[in-house]
Amino acid sequence: MTDITQPHDRLFKVLLSTPETAGALLKEYLPPEVARRLAPEPPQLVEGSFVEENLRPYYSDRLFETRTMSGKPVCFYILIEHKSFEDDRVGWQIFRGISAFFEQKIREDEKWRQLPAVLALLVYNGAHPWRSRNEFLALVDADEVLHPWLLNFRFPVVDLGPIPDGKLARNAQLRAGLMALKYGTRDPESQMAALDQIVSALFEAPELLLPILLYLLTTFHHLNEEQVRQVVHRVKPEEEYNMMSQFAQEIISRAKPEWERIFRQEGFQEGEQKGEQKGEKKGEAKILTRLLQRRFGAVPDWVSDKIAEAEPSSLEEWSLRFVDAKSLDDIFSDKV
Repeated sequence: MTDITQPHDRLFKVLLSTPETAGALLKEYLPPEVARRLAPEPPQLVEGSFVEENLRPYYSDRLFETRTMSGKPVCFYILIEHKSFEDDRVGWQIFRGISAFFEQKIREDEKWRQLPAVLALLVYNGAHPWRSRNEFLALVDADEVLHPWLLNFRFPVVDLGPIPDGKLARNAQLRAGLMALKYGTRDPESQMAALDQIVSALFEAPELLLPILLYLLTTFHHLNEEQVRQVVHRVKPEEEYNMMSQFAQEIISRAKPEWERIFRQEGFQEGEQKGEQKGEKKGEAKILTRLLQRRFGAVPDWVSDKIAEAEPSSLEEWSLRFVDAKSLDDIFSDKV
């Protein structure tokens, strides 16, 4: 999903787009006895979403596959609930997601004999504390004597609200992303009070400046143009012009129409000057290249050439593909 009306989904997927960040989330928030059993290699993303279409405004999901120390495959279904209130039926949504994954595995291998273990982890960034039970059996109306014979599973719940900002994660990228998600559903006063903390976290994860600022633009309703400029200036002053121009052209005129006049006056609208267009393109190309290097390592020459020669519309399309891509070919599908 790439629509800016789903900011939680977009940031969540960008945040967990690298195996290292996904691995940090699992190691820091899974039960210790489970985390200790995982192989040291980072988990690999399993393509696709298993959330029903009508529920995607409220839930986002990611599925990762790794192995235990004994070599057995194990998958982790990570669901984020981003309603302003908790849902005591979330166990059903997790069950549906895991079931959909099993159906996919069976279709891929009709001769299957065993399915991989799938463990769920719920990340909750709602405005109110999580109080519901974290097991599927809580949804079943049955006498306790029957419980040992009924389907059940438990899932750790990461309620971002009560966790101190500085302790959200040891991993810098994960901490910055979770902090933004934590305040994305809060009241405007709490959001603005946390802005300096989020900026401080971005100092240690400057590569997330663009996706986190896009998220703040659509969730922090009192954020104004001058505050956005100050954030960019503090974290990446050398890219202030390019990033503000990109916001004006791609996001701000849609998310906050009242800002459009400001950017017109300052000469940030598309097409006003060729030099500005070149600066915007250079900034977008630089950001995309950094994202590619972080996930895939050294960027081959054919990719560098395509980025250097691309129009801004192609750079934008490739940046959107990056969220779900598992390889460079997934992004640059028109490679010759």
